[in-house]
Amino acid sequence: MACLQTHHPRLPLVLLLQFTFFFIINQFQSSVSATQKSLILPLKAQTVLPRGSASKPSDKLSFHHNVTLTVSLTVGSPPQRVTMVLDTGSELSWLHCKKAPNISSIFNPLLSSSYSPIPCSSPLCTTRTRTLLVPASCDPNKLCHATVSYADASSIEGNLASETLYLGNSSRPGTIFACMDSGFSSNSEEDSKTTGLMGLNRGSLSFITQMGFPQFSYCISGSDSSGVLLFGQESLTWLQPLNYTPLVQISDPLPYFDRVAYTVQLEGIKVSGKILPLPKSVLVPDHTGAGQTMVDSGTQFTFLLGPAYTALKNEFIQQTKGILNLLEDTNFVFQGAMDLCYRVPSSRPSLPQLPAVTLMFQGADMVVSGERLMYRVPGMMRGGDWVYCFTFGNSDLLGIEAFLIGHHHQQNLWMEFDLAKSRVGLAEVRCDLASQRLGLVD
Repeated sequence: MACLQTHHPRLPLVLLLQFTFFFIINQFQSSVSATQKSLILPLKAQTVLPRGSASKPSDKLSFHHNVTLTVSLTVGSPPQRVTMVLDTGSELSWLHCKKAPNISSIFNPLLSSSYSPIPCSSPLCTTRTRTLLVPASCDPNKLCHATVSYADASSIEGNLASETLYLGNSSRPGTIFACMDSGFSSNSEEDSKTTGLMGLNRGSLSFITQMGFPQFSYCISGSDSSGVLLFGQESLTWLQPLNYTPLVQISDPLPYFDRVAYTVQLEGIKVSGKILPLPKSVLVPDHTGAGQTMVDSGTQFTFLLGPAYTALKNEFIQQTKGILNLLEDTNFVFQGAMDLCYRVPSSRPSLPQLPAVTLMFQGADMVVSGERLMYRVPGMMRGGDWVYCFTFGNSDLLGIEAFLIGHHHQQNLWMEFDLAKSRVGLAEVRCDLASQRLGLVD
């Protein structure tokens, strides 16, 4: 989730996808140990079209979760059903705790006997919140106060608390989250669809850290809206060996470096077989920490800092001459950051063959090819042509100092986030078949 300072904005979409997880294997143990069981969840996608999107594609930043990966679980005593957005780019988990015109789903702490607000004098408030982008403070009632701010001026705030969380038939008492009672969302329609957010980065307060799982993985299908989310480790004989790239870790605090993000080192970019002539200094964080490369499940597309984006854009244009027709409309920038768009005849059944783009990391490559390279702008036509945009955008146009690897380019990849060994692994796989092999779909 994109926060101010070192984080990225949750990016705007015209076509909203809602991925919903349902717990089906619940051998989750309440105690944390080296033998902790894994937890496998099926992933289903639902298309949601916001009002007015068919007639006027948005070019403004919207609130922080337009593409939502959501998990349904129960919280409190007695349990209350909540739906939480999964976000690898955020640490603090939170729930809406106060009704508002744009919020239809809330957690009511007054109905729970196990709800316990955290005082600001608690060591948890004074020490474990240090990795939050906005430091915790003390409210007039001497309770630990949390504020989450996003890059589009959206914000939400409330109090830290501990509560019992239920996963399947197991409970997890003392789970720390924020009970939010005020805030501003620039996309209230989408925000109303969920109760809160589950932070999954490497911070001490994140869900994955509190639950004690050494790793988690997901796989998103690009064809039939199915997929998998796996907490913990599982022996999958049908999965080919993963290629791993180490997480970049900087111990010294830097103003623009998120130390608990899943940061990897981008070493180069290829278009077809041609490596772009980019100096190393363009791809590594500078002395302020600006320029890190983050793998984020909550951002849809991939965004590159200016020099790298310009080089990729120019090379892609060069290699697609005679294959694609440029839109040639300088006034149109899709979602405020994607300015390479094309006209494709609506009579054409599929896109032509396009040069693959490869993101080169230390020890692993991410190949983006075929349909994942282009995104059709819903409802937008020029003459008899559809408008398609290149699925890489310019970070500079969003005002963010980072490279972001979005989930659109992670489709049909098994993505593993290994906290114990500080690495990210990936391997190509048919995610729809992965769901079938795990018995998650018929």
